[in-house]
Amino acid sequence: MRNENLKMLIVTALFAAIIGIMAQLTIPLPLVPITGQTLAIGFAATILGKRYGTLSVLVYIMLGIAGLPVFSAMTSGLGIVFGPTGGYIIGFIPAAFIIGWYLERFGFTVTHAIIANIMGTVITLTFGAVWLKFIAELSWTAVLAGGVTPFIIVGIIKAVIAATVGIIVRNRLTSAKLLPVVIA
Repeated sequence: MRNENLKMLIVTALFAAIIGIMAQLTIPLPLVPITGQTLAIGFAATILGKRYGTLSVLVYIMLGIAGLPVFSAMTSGLGIVFGPTGGYIIGFIPAAFIIGWYLERFGFTVTHAIIANIMGTVITLTFGAVWLKFIAELSWTAVLAGGVTPFIIVGIIKAVIAATVGIIVRNRLTSAKLLPVVIA
């Protein structure tokens, strides 16, 4: 049991690093960039489930707050978390939890993973939009135009990729005994 916990903590740290690396894949937009972060969040939660997927996101955020340049465009610090894009970053936490929870509840299948990852996208966009509205003092129209609408189609595409690839990777890691069949 102790070795299993250690193995899962190592995998969790690995996924925190993967999120930080994928955050550097950026397409700049005026208000909020499109990044690989949400794709990596989906991978982590789909592969690791609610507990370790959420923990990997928390580790990622804490690394960024501590000053490691893991947020998009090699940024870090509390200023990013409390800045205009901070709501999206904070939204990663409940998104990962809900993705993992849904999959643990309904099964680790591609169909369920797509549903779960789309739910995660909606959660992230909702947190990000509400935060952006109040921090940047924008109208709801401006928030929807610059902070939500450009990310809907891309978010669905990333959700499908995270779900499909995530389930394949999860199944292979499980069959190789690198992940437990049931992650507690």
